[in-house]
Amino acid sequence: MLTIKNLTKHYKGSNKGITNINLTIEAGDIYAFIGHNGAGKTTTLKSVVGIHGFDQGEILINGTSIKENPLLCKQQFAYIPDNPDLYEYLTGIQYLNFIADIFQVSVEDREKRIEKYADAFGITESLGDLISSYSHGMKQKLAIISALVHEPKLLILDEPFVGLDPKAAVVLKSIMRELCDDGGAIFFSTHVLDVAEKLCNKVAIIKDGVLIKAGKMEEILKQGGSLESIFMEVACDDKAD
Repeated sequence: MLTIKNLTKHYKGSNKGITNINLTIEAGDIYAFIGHNGAGKTTTLKSVVGIHGFDQGEILINGTSIKENPLLCKQQFAYIPDNPDLYEYLTGIQYLNFIADIFQVSVEDREKRIEKYADAFGITESLGDLISSYSHGMKQKLAIISALVHEPKLLILDEPFVGLDPKAAVVLKSIMRELCDDGGAIFFSTHVLDVAEKLCNKVAIIKDGVLIKAGKMEEILKQGGSLESIFMEVACDDKAD
């Protein structure tokens, strides 16, 4: 579903970037991507979704190159950044309809999906309000709903649990499991290691722009007990996060 081959991107005038990243996210995977701040998680995700160009390598969405056919690729996934930029002069429902229009979702389908997810996240009564009046958590919920409105098979998320209250986090985890049970896949970065350990079937650990571990969660855990203990052993050093 998502194939990352030898992905390399370095920022000009800096030693920051990512080097030779290789990952395969298959249908049914909930794939966690973890690492300290500045390790290269967001750079990788932004390269995958076509926001960043990259120096070397290849990124394929269902066999299609993000470089050669970005529009076709972007029709097949949804991306939520760590700090979503929403059009705050719109109301919540206006924004969701705008996104549904972009993906050519029928009126009937969008109404059902918006009702389903807005009720689940508890923001139905606020959809008529301007987004500028929303709290950070409400904006995060709206961004999640907008990502789901066209029923993508691939979700790419950067720290999706940040800003969510406990109930909303439970709802999101349930939605993620449902999507993957239906043949979808999720690739997401997170600092919440206990959630990643319980929710994900695969995990990749990145440090200083280089993958240092990747594979099935159960096999990684056999090497050291908990995901937190493994992460602390292989990914942390004397540097402050």
